[in-house]
Amino acid sequence: MAQGKIGVQLSTIKDKIKELGVYESMRQLAEIGYHSVEVSQIPTDRASLTELKRACADFSIDVSAMSAHLELMPGMGTESLTTDFDKIVDDCKFLDCNFLRIGIIPFNLIESRDLVVEFAQKCEAVAQRLSEHGIDLYYHNHHIEFMKMDGEYVLDIIKNHATRMGFELDVHWIQRGGEEPLKIIRQYEGRVKLLHLKDFRIAKLDASPLAKGDLPGFMQGFLGLIEFAEVGEGNLDFKAIIDTGLACGAKYFFVEQDSTYGRDPFESLRISADNLRKLGYGDWL
Repeated sequence: MAQGKIGVQLSTIKDKIKELGVYESMRQLAEIGYHSVEVSQIPTDRASLTELKRACADFSIDVSAMSAHLELMPGMGTESLTTDFDKIVDDCKFLDCNFLRIGIIPFNLIESRDLVVEFAQKCEAVAQRLSEHGIDLYYHNHHIEFMKMDGEYVLDIIKNHATRMGFELDVHWIQRGGEEPLKIIRQYEGRVKLLHLKDFRIAKLDASPLAKGDLPGFMQGFLGLIEFAEVGEGNLDFKAIIDTGLACGAKYFFVEQDSTYGRDPFESLRISADNLRKLGYGDWL
C-alpha cells in the first residue's frame, strides 16, 4: 500500500528550539516518533544548519522541506529569494532538501488582482530557476487566499499564473477561509506534494462577561472561538484528508500547530502522533 511521510513543521517548536537548542529539540521529536521536519521560523545561519544536520543524522530525521520568502515584508525575516537566492539554494543542498515553500504572499500585494498576478509571475520565474538546481517551489496558503477578486479566489489566481509552482495546502486555513479541505485538495490534484495537518477547534465559550453586563467583552470572546488544535482533537476528518491528499499526489504531511495555548508543544505533538497512529498512520511516522 502506498504511503506518505508524516513530519513536523518546526515553527510549532520554535520557542523550544530557542530554549533547548536544535539538537535536543530534534532528539525529543525523534523520541515521540517523528522523523521528518519542515524548516521554518528558526535560525538558518550556517552554524545553526550544521547543528540541525548533525541532529538529523544522529536521530534519523530528514529535512523534507525548507521555507523562504519571495520578497521581504517588514518584520518578517531577513532573507528572500529575491535578494538571497544563492544562499537559500546552498542551504537546501547542504541539508539534502529538494522542496522549498513560500509561507505567504506579502500582505501589501493583496490589494489588487494585478499585484497578485505579478506575484505569481515572479514565483513562476523563481520556480524555473530553482528547478535548474533540482529544487521544487511550493506555496503555502492561509485563509486570506480565499478572498475573491473578480469572482476568483486569490489562491486560484496564483495557481493559474505560476504553473511550475506546487502548493502546500493547509487544511485548517482552508476551513477557516470558508472552503472544504477535501474539495480544495481534489481541485489541486497533481500540484500538491506537501500538506499541513492542523486541526480546527471551537473553544469553550466564556459567558462570565455577561454576568457583569459586559456584552462587548462577551462578543469579543464569542467571535474569537476558533482555535488551532492537535490533530484529531478538533473538527476535521483527518482520515479522509490524508487519504485524499495521498491520492492527489501528496508526499509529505507536516503536523503544525500555531498555538498550543499554554500546553508544552512537545506534548501537543505527542497527542497528534498518538491520534495519527490510532487512525492507522503509525508506519508514516
